[in-house]
Amino acid sequence: MTVLSPGPTRTDLVRNVVVALLAIAQVVVAVMAGDAVGVVAREYASPLLAADWAFVVWLPIYAGFIGYAVFQALPGQRARQIHRNTGWWMAASAVFNIGWVLSFGTGWLPLAELAIIGLLVSVALVFGRYCRTPAEGVVERVVVRGTVALYAGWVSMATPLGTAATGVWIGLPGTGALAAIAAVVVLLAVTAIVSWAVISGTAVVPFAVGAVWAIVGIALNDPPAGVVVAGAIAIVIVLAATARRISTAGYPVRAAWG
Repeated sequence: MTVLSPGPTRTDLVRNVVVALLAIAQVVVAVMAGDAVGVVAREYASPLLAADWAFVVWLPIYAGFIGYAVFQALPGQRARQIHRNTGWWMAASAVFNIGWVLSFGTGWLPLAELAIIGLLVSVALVFGRYCRTPAEGVVERVVVRGTVALYAGWVSMATPLGTAATGVWIGLPGTGALAAIAAVVVLLAVTAIVSWAVISGTAVVPFAVGAVWAIVGIALNDPPAGVVVAGAIAIVIVLAATARRISTAGYPVRAAWG
């Protein structure tokens, strides 16, 4: 028996508005911050620092987030239970994102670390909940599931990047053998977690793209040779997990795109 959600409520409307305002606010904050985050990241560089060009991934993430904000506010979408289950977490992710940009860009890296962990948890929860619910149509797959999955994949790898920078901020070595070994261990450990998420999730193609993009950004930013090798291994593992997930799924389209 299909259980229908009640019609749109005042809470739904408030959620729609809050998500839309925060979607715009995080873009405004990012634009105003400019290259401040990049400057700080280079100041506290580690072997896990991604190349500057890798951060262009924020463009489709921000654009997709705005598209999501519009989609979830459409009359036919407002009362859907999946938006009720995820909307406030998406709003929280925007708050954490704003907090991360502001704190990292001004050099408060421990505070930025807390913010990016909150961002990761928020986006991961949304991703997990969407994995349990099939998408309704191509637009939802592209605008909503694609954005959330790309975001989750990227932040999964961006979080240890931020952690490494925070480690340098507190006085841990950012260069040398110890830093390289730590980078390899962290990269492979996070890859194992990401691969588990791929094997058990849906919309795994954009999720894998986000994760692999971050790894490529690290590997091509002239890190120690060991990190390059670990990055290559990590990419192969994530791509193999993605191929396995799609090829063994009962509904490959849903596994690939949500």
